Amino acid sequence: MTTTAHPAVPAYAVWEENEQTRRALWCMENHSAPPKHISIVDDTLTADSAFRLANGGTAMLWRGDFQNARQLLQALARRVDKRKKHKEDTLPAPADAFNLHRLAQSQRARLLNSLLIELDANFRIDLRRAPDVAAACLAALSNKHEPLLLSLRALQGIIGAYEWRKKGIAIEGLPHNIHVHYGVFSPIRGEYIELVAKAPLPATDLAFDIGTGSGVLAAILARRGVKKIVATDQDPRALACARENFQRMGLEPRIELQDTDLFPAGQSPLIVCNPPWLPARPTLPLEHAIYDPDSRMLLGFLNGLASHLRNDGEGWLILSDLAEHLGLRSREFLLNAMEHAGLKVLARHDARPLHPKALDANDALHKARKAEVTSLWRLARKVP
Repeated sequence: MTTTAHPAVPAYAVWEENEQTRRALWCMENHSAPPKHISIVDDTLTADSAFRLANGGTAMLWRGDFQNARQLLQALARRVDKRKKHKEDTLPAPADAFNLHRLAQSQRARLLNSLLIELDANFRIDLRRAPDVAAACLAALSNKHEPLLLSLRALQGIIGAYEWRKKGIAIEGLPHNIHVHYGVFSPIRGEYIELVAKAPLPATDLAFDIGTGSGVLAAILARRGVKKIVATDQDPRALACARENFQRMGLEPRIELQDTDLFPAGQSPLIVCNPPWLPARPTLPLEHAIYDPDSRMLLGFLNGLASHLRNDGEGWLILSDLAEHLGLRSREFLLNAMEHAGLKVLARHDARPLHPKALDANDALHKARKAEVTSLWRLARKVP
């Protein structure tokens, strides 16, 4: 799965403090505009007052104890999450439930992102009991060489991603953990990896991995004995992440990384793609690995597959049917797209997801998640 890069034009937040006009680089992953109203706050601010300010569109630049800011953010989250739950007989239609869920997520993010932290040009936080976040910020944001403002919530995400990057994720069948960079989709859903690890290989001389992301599927194919793999992506973070993982596992001689949209040049007996599963608009760079507007990547893969497959080759499409259960895409749409692309289905291997959300009855999309199946579609060119 792939993500997109950051915009080149920087934005700045401007505010008044101590009778002076201040400004700092505005650093938010959702590319939102800098806040128009910034109020200076500290430990005297109550959670109720902060909630009112956030709802009124005022951002709050924290000048108190850092750990108290963390507690305030938790208190804000509790207030935001007090939503009415639908009774079973009044549940909205699946597509409406999905849209309401995304709207609630967006509103929640907007409110919680109202609490801001300033970092200096060296990623230091000049607050009491503030942690050292320089290494985490450098890994996620690269050198900025000037003060910057970001939400405490975003900063926590950067810190958490850095800790996961250091620890890595154990993948069955791989000798080393997969270490995921900030902004790259994490392979925490093991069922789709297991499908790729077990499906019968049509050949072992060459494979293409389209939208490699962290590189986990390319590594699985190499571990299974595929001699040469061309892995593609367009996001610089994903390419750097995959390259680091291949280096760590000693796979660089066998895996060629290309900065390419979808397919590399040439043909292959095996082409693997795990596109974003939901046809919706992403609001964060990382969400490009989950949401595929108008099924662009899915259709791009299907429509280009036949011309890039060798004779008797197979294309492996790894796709969840969650979009079907949410009413966002029909099975007929998918089958028609395969037919239109000149493809036939050789076989389909299915797996049930075991991630926590699939088992959480309180999740807003629980009914759809409970019915979800992840499939590996083995596709071939139709013979005229």
